[in-house]
Amino acid sequence: MRDIIRAIAAEAEEELAYGVPSFRLGGRPFVYYAAFKAHTSLYPMTDAIKRANAAALKSYKTAKGTVQFPLDKPLPVALVKRLVKARLSELRAKAKGAA
Repeated sequence: MRDIIRAIAAEAEEELAYGVPSFRLGGRPFVYYAAFKAHTSLYPMTDAIKRANAAALKSYKTAKGTVQFPLDKPLPVALVKRLVKARLSELRAKAKGAA
């Protein structure tokens, strides 16, 4: 997951936040990812991102702000890319609105 995020947002800064690997972009939290016993998680995934990708996400567990990918299946790289790009678009739109 790290490589996917890095490829999409090479300018993002890596750090640990809340005890998990994360990226900041323009001084703001961008995405976090973590591995657990049975899944990996990607967050924050806003309701807007989850709604826009509902069909693709229906076979994955989602919770408030997160998408979980089971470890017993290959990581859906194309979907992860789409989610990270959507998150990047959200952050850039917020930054534009704040400027």
